[in-house]
Amino acid sequence: MTKQEEIEQLKAKQDAVILAHYYVDPQVQEVADYIGDSFYLSKIAAGLDRRTMVLCGVSFMGESGKLLSPDKVVLMPDAQADCPMAHMVTKEEVEQYRREYPDLVLELADYIGSTTGILKFAAGSTSREFIICTENGVRHELERQNPGKHFYFPDTEPICRDMKKITLDKIIHVLRTGQNQASVPKAYVPSAGRALEQMLNLAR
Repeated sequence: MTKQEEIEQLKAKQDAVILAHYYVDPQVQEVADYIGDSFYLSKIAAGLDRRTMVLCGVSFMGESGKLLSPDKVVLMPDAQADCPMAHMVTKEEVEQYRREYPDLVLELADYIGSTTGILKFAAGSTSREFIICTENGVRHELERQNPGKHFYFPDTEPICRDMKKITLDKIIHVLRTGQNQASVPKAYVPSAGRALEQMLNLAR
């Protein structure tokens, strides 16, 4: 039995669905039922009727899934996968980097937006070559959707190493054991849940 076949069997046994971010490795994206950016996956998580969600991404995504679906089991393939940007970015640091690098990746861009927005732009464009200035995991979906188009990344390709921690073996492990369940401290649930619901409402 292949790993992919075992995952399908375990999904059926656990009434599970797999959600994967564009930045995880291609082989993980290929076993996912839904692939998207964090906002899209939040929307999907809120409407799923499965008992278990396997969220192939970083910690805040698992927490979001749990807030939007508190009665469901939300499993994280790697409990240590985190988003450094979610912890480190402040208004002061952004302003500092803009001072240090006054010639920044935006005035030259033909499109600025989310990962999903970049995919839609590339699919709808008549251009055949694109320079992509985001995490390199999106290359898999760009090439899948756009055969015949060519995508180039900066010389030092941007990589989210925490997203790359997610593997097929880790998906199998959490489906077998139920380990690495996402949780949110009860004190945070009311306010954090309202914030996520407002985010989804504003985007409608």
